[in-house]
Amino acid sequence: QVQLVESGGGLVQAGGSLRLSCAASGGIFSINDMYWYRQAPGKQRELVASITSGGSTNYADSVKGRFTISRDNAKNTVYLQMNSLKPEDTAVYYCHAVIRSTLPVQYYWGQGTQVYASS
Repeated sequence: QVQLVESGGGLVQAGGSLRLSCAASGGIFSINDMYWYRQAPGKQRELVASITSGGSTNYADSVKGRFTISRDNAKNTVYLQMNSLKPEDTAVYYCHAVIRSTLPVQYYWGQGTQVYASS
């Protein structure tokens, strides 16, 4: 059973930093693209950053220059380094990945980790 488990969320003052991790486990053969999404209260879930299996990255305009997505393929883990956090970055952050396991390729979501940046 494939699982994505996020960690690293928390409370930080505006201008501070946090590093999120998302570890995939459970009969994994390969992981294609990996993503970080976020959802603030009363808003739709939005894409924050993505990274391909080869390491190519893309970012939402709102986080460019402040957030960095990376991955460790040996550990089946994706990271999101968040610097210069702003109150508007407050949200639940979700990991999302395209994974081939003992099952055909499927999309998986983590349970989410709360990030709160206080003003």
